[in-house]
Amino acid sequence: MTVIPSTMQAVVAREPGDASVLTLATRPVPVPGPGEVLLRVRAAGVNRPDIMQRQGAVRLATGVTDVLGLEACGQVVATGPGVPEALRGQRLMSLLPGGGYAPWCVARVDHSFVVPDCLDDDAAAALPEGLFTVWHNLFELGRLRMGQTVLIHGAAGGIGTLALRMAHAAGARVVATAGRADRLPTLREMGAAHALCYRDTDFVRACLDATQGQGVDVVLDMVGGDYVRRNLQALAFGGRHVSLSFLQGSQVNIDLLTLMQKQLSLHSSTLRPQSAAEKTRMAQAITRHVLPLVSDGRIAPRVHASLPLSEAAQAHRLLESGDVFGKAVLRP
Repeated sequence: MTVIPSTMQAVVAREPGDASVLTLATRPVPVPGPGEVLLRVRAAGVNRPDIMQRQGAVRLATGVTDVLGLEACGQVVATGPGVPEALRGQRLMSLLPGGGYAPWCVARVDHSFVVPDCLDDDAAAALPEGLFTVWHNLFELGRLRMGQTVLIHGAAGGIGTLALRMAHAAGARVVATAGRADRLPTLREMGAAHALCYRDTDFVRACLDATQGQGVDVVLDMVGGDYVRRNLQALAFGGRHVSLSFLQGSQVNIDLLTLMQKQLSLHSSTLRPQSAAEKTRMAQAITRHVLPLVSDGRIAPRVHASLPLSEAAQAHRLLESGDVFGKAVLRP
């Protein structure tokens, strides 16, 4: 029987700032409420929203822990009211409102998935936030379908690598961009029909050439800034532009006439503020449409680095450096 302590050492930001503000602090081990389980964390994913929280750009909702971490893989050691006891001992991968950078965390059962046997702890921890993000943005908002073509910017990142694999598994054709030419062969091995370095290749021309001048059906953009105008040029008639981030700025100049003439649509979303009910709906769709492809090995995250929890600051620096090819995870 697992002995559950009353306190733990977890990662928090002592003040807004760079990675050096991350520190281990004593926090109570959380108690699962209705519909929740307590996980003995085996690994936790590191994501850009964690960096935004560390920088003070995220205001936590009432009642949300200040412990960082939006996804984790762990073993169920306690259950809250309404949760079947049969879940005890199960390995779950869970989307969290916070709390993953710790030895123990609580997770909602309806925002969790039983980990397929083919995934180790690091891979399972690197999946939940990406599964929700890619499913909602690429397949619900972007309406990507079999036989269509998608341009994925930042394809070497955590979201980009997963989006590439999910799009390829769905039967779509992927044009992937990255900032380093040495990563292009691996992106092609992962399923990209075309992989190009945006530093030395005109991605608009590449998209038009790859589609016989028609343009791509969907753009998944993490860059913003001037990329948005160029993305619209690369889109086909009726194309969908989906913004996930804006590393070059959120202020953009676009010609509405282009949108009208090509009947384009602009979409964007962020996962954290979504209601619990909406996340439950997404989880049900992911379970139905995506998990079978995870279980048979067609979809998997690319884990670049696994570091101890005490090196959370180094994990953030690594992510901010742009050197991560896939995801970084932390192990308690």
